[in-house]
Amino acid sequence: MDEKTLTNYGYKFRPDLLSGKVAFVTGGGSGICFTIAEVLMRHKCKVAIASRNFEKLKIAAEKLVAATGGECLPIQMDVRKPQDVLRGVDECLSHYNRIDYLINGAAGNFLCPAVSLSFNAFKTVMEIDTMGTFNVSKTVYEKYLRDHGGVIINITATLQLNGMALQAHAGAAKAAIDALTRHLAVEWGPNQVRVVGLAPGPIKGTVGFDKLGGNQMKDHERIIPIGRCGEKVEIADSVLFLVSDAASLITGETIIADGGSWLSAPNSMALMMDRLGGGRNSLKKSKL
Repeated sequence: MDEKTLTNYGYKFRPDLLSGKVAFVTGGGSGICFTIAEVLMRHKCKVAIASRNFEKLKIAAEKLVAATGGECLPIQMDVRKPQDVLRGVDECLSHYNRIDYLINGAAGNFLCPAVSLSFNAFKTVMEIDTMGTFNVSKTVYEKYLRDHGGVIINITATLQLNGMALQAHAGAAKAAIDALTRHLAVEWGPNQVRVVGLAPGPIKGTVGFDKLGGNQMKDHERIIPIGRCGEKVEIADSVLFLVSDAASLITGETIIADGGSWLSAPNSMALMMDRLGGGRNSLKKSKL
């Protein structure tokens, strides 16, 4: 997906809100985290974006700098590999001398019945989402946040709230992140580190939205309490609020930002198979 910067951004906070701050954003080269990086930069925050594909990262960083006039450092890093993480965080600290905010957004997902998941597929999602979140959080905390304070935002999901069909792997990973958010908030709070989860619902213009049946979401939108799916900029603005001093008492919580979608969304194996285009015949085959 070709990531595009915002063409018309409306400021809810003053534009210099994060002046002098630095954010480290995993998964920042694409999707929701690309827009998170952009909104932080529009508020004068310096940003490092990290993922595995350095060529895509460089292009993303160039777009973000052109759109905001800010600073963006691309860092090639695999969150599953501790040595990669150590090197990547050191690179950011060497360049900016600080990390005030960590946004854990690196993730992997696809639709698949639990019975059809290979052992390695389940393991891979857990490694990227859960282990990746821990690896980066631990490293940034030890290297900077423990002595200076700051905010960690874990981008999670709502899949785990009602046991969504075809999402056992991702739901398990996100549930673990929600628990990790609470544990780290308790342990690291005395060092003035807040740890907060943010759970987006269906967000337009993302690969995840398309994978989860985005082209068939019009009917679903009718039953979302606010009547529509979310936009990437809305999640980015939520992150902006959570890292700001306006959220200084919020820690250990996972905030759901989905317009009430998870409260009203239908959830069945047959429905999810229909979204995949296979209908009930595919559902029967998936049980074999």
